[in-house]
Amino acid sequence: MKRPSSLVLLLLASACGGGNAAPAASVAAAPTPTPAPVPAPTPTPTPVPSPTPVSIALTGAISPAHDPSILKDGDTYYLFTTGNAGDPQGLLALRTSSDLRAWTLRGASYTALPAWTRTAVPGATGMWAPDISKAGSQYRLYYAISTFGKNQSAIGLATAASIDPAAPASRWIDQGPVIQSQTGDDFNAIDPMAFGDADGRSWLVFGSFWTGIKLIRIDPATGLRLAGDAAPRALAQRPAPGAVEAPFIIRHGAYYYLFVSFDSCCQGAASTYNTVVGRSSAPDGPYVDRDGKPMLQGGGTPVLSNGQADGSRFVGRGGASILQQGDGDYIVYHAYDRLQNGTPTLQIQPLTWTADGWPVAS
Repeated sequence: MKRPSSLVLLLLASACGGGNAAPAASVAAAPTPTPAPVPAPTPTPTPVPSPTPVSIALTGAISPAHDPSILKDGDTYYLFTTGNAGDPQGLLALRTSSDLRAWTLRGASYTALPAWTRTAVPGATGMWAPDISKAGSQYRLYYAISTFGKNQSAIGLATAASIDPAAPASRWIDQGPVIQSQTGDDFNAIDPMAFGDADGRSWLVFGSFWTGIKLIRIDPATGLRLAGDAAPRALAQRPAPGAVEAPFIIRHGAYYYLFVSFDSCCQGAASTYNTVVGRSSAPDGPYVDRDGKPMLQGGGTPVLSNGQADGSRFVGRGGASILQQGDGDYIVYHAYDRLQNGTPTLQIQPLTWTADGWPVAS
């Protein structure tokens, strides 16, 4: 998720820092890991008539947390977030929980940016918008490398045979870039998310601004891009200057559901981020919203409103991941705490489904 460089001073003034925080009702503000950026111009907010969400009660290290990605493995929930060099929490900080409610900060997954990023994306200082998944016995952690307001970006991959909460950085082996974008490209290689389809194929969805959300095939054996794959496929787009980013795809019933974030992140309490969804019978689209409007034409059914118009404490709700499990689904996202100087804070709430198969943030 990207913001132009002109917003950096705002982020420094209003965002958050490291260390374990108090429960959501009394989160202590701290120095900011600058959330992952999005290019100018700042879009006009999109009105989203969605009910005010009610997050489950969270405690522990829930702030600052931006772009959360979650995995349940065994009895443990693993959650990774965006990080920048110099952040107290480190690069791609790991948090764990045994009950989805009390969270413990475990530390950084990387001690420094991978060496290949210095030439791939000069000037990059952060590892953004992680995506955690498990393929067989291998853990896969995708991440984005970029700089503010530019689409010279890359998506990288780290793999591990196990996750060590006591020393997160000790297990990950960097596999290098999966896909890169240059200034002449019409897409931006950030905000990755990997998923598998009903036919056993593996995919990576990604994108931010420019011409929107894209999709590529990945090799299920390695997690890297599949040899001979076609050009990135287009899944969602908005007319300029509308922002669309942070894609997440799940399979539910007969459909694939594409969740994305609209509008402005990374502006603290002024953020207008909101989350919408569309669905398709095929992983590569076309995706349409509940009214039948294609997501390639700006369609999207509201899931999380931005909260700006309803007096909510937590606003700018986006960067969402979906946790699917036997006892019900959850939407996991960040929102900015108006009572804590706009600090990005972890939020989790149940995700239910209507009779005609549309997700509702309960």
